Amino acid sequence: MSAIAFIGLGQMGAPMASNLLKQGHQLQVFDVNPEAAQALVAKGAQAATTPADAAIDAEFVITMLPNGDLVRAVLFGENGVCQRLSREALVIDMSTIHPLQTDKLIAEMAERGFSMMDVPVGRTSDHAIAGTLLLLAGGTPSQVERATPVLMAMGSELINAGGPGMGIRVKLINNYMSIALNALSAEAAVLCEALGLSFDVALKVMSGTPAGKGHFTTSWPNKVLKGDLSPAFMIDLAHKDLGIALDVANQLHVPMPLGAASREVYNQARAAGRGREDWTAILEQVRASAGLNHTR
Repeated sequence: MSAIAFIGLGQMGAPMASNLLKQGHQLQVFDVNPEAAQALVAKGAQAATTPADAAIDAEFVITMLPNGDLVRAVLFGENGVCQRLSREALVIDMSTIHPLQTDKLIAEMAERGFSMMDVPVGRTSDHAIAGTLLLLAGGTPSQVERATPVLMAMGSELINAGGPGMGIRVKLINNYMSIALNALSAEAAVLCEALGLSFDVALKVMSGTPAGKGHFTTSWPNKVLKGDLSPAFMIDLAHKDLGIALDVANQLHVPMPLGAASREVYNQARAAGRGREDWTAILEQVRASAGLNHTR
């Protein structure tokens, strides 16, 4: 079993630390809220008075904090981890922070002779309690291999994201898509209600189509990701159908800001001459708008 410093005992961090204790790891914990630390002491952890003290003799230091500035302060600030950290230890930041901050932190740690990787988590606080988090490991192959036994005490699935800083990148993209889709789904659900359509019927239909399953796993692998833009469902037709939905919504006084914004993307694709291409060509249109015109 490993000697671990765990810093950040909030809604996610506290159950994660608790699961490490259940697996027999030795924990020194720190949180700005002393009560949070004491709750872990009751389960067998030792409370530290500063991040630096928590890092004494630690093989691993895990940070689970609200933002990148706090991670930086915990590592490099007064009484920070680096003041007492062993050169042999591995720092694992499991926070969800800005990926460019992650890159800087990893680089600065390396300049000081320390090892750091990023392992943000997927799923919810219920999964944190159950020890079934999705672990998105960004790090060198040796770091990922070394950290895996510790990480798997907190999760049920580990994905190697492909190198330092890549864990937080895939977490960011996943959250961006999920959060935006949540709002778009709400627009669709309210339109169902305004039209008098049973949500149960909509749920049954959408659960079997790209609307519910997502394009990453349905339409894209069969078309655009193969380089095949021959129309199974043309952009012109998608634009027409989207226009009908927005017109109905307007007549029923249902706000559809995300739907309206997406129509502009289809307008751009049609203006670029893609109207008769498959609707998955929207990916290529957005890539072109971003200046990513190289061959995939």
